[in-house]
Amino acid sequence: MRAVIQRVSRASVRINGQPKSTIGPGLCVLLGIEKGDTEEDLRWLSHKIVNLRVMDDANGVMNLSVKDTGGDILLISQFTLLASTRRGHRPSYDRAAPPETATIWYEKMIAQLEADLGRPVYTGTFRAYMEVELVNDGPVTICMDSRLKE
Repeated sequence: MRAVIQRVSRASVRINGQPKSTIGPGLCVLLGIEKGDTEEDLRWLSHKIVNLRVMDDANGVMNLSVKDTGGDILLISQFTLLASTRRGHRPSYDRAAPPETATIWYEKMIAQLEADLGRPVYTGTFRAYMEVELVNDGPVTICMDSRLKE
């Protein structure tokens, strides 16, 4: 699994022009599901996201997690995170899990994040065309890959 995690002051997702989810301060997480991802990948990534110390403490130092601050998480599925641009100019998405598999892992990630965070996670809709809008706070953007454990 790959994730792009952005600290946001606010973020939202619209589907067919209609609001689906909106959050205030917290994390907007773009998630790519890769062929062969496992429960270990899921648990590792969820734990890292929820406990990632990128939120400011009272002194303005990134020393707190979204869990510590009571911030929200907006989780958006994004298979394009697994694009390979090694050859040519058209990205290949061969490493992305097929939709039938990826949807199951996406739902499992929602449940795992909610369990780890201790409250609901906001989402987009799997396989929908979405308009994601966010204000990156900092900016702070972290990329993670469960296979590389970084």
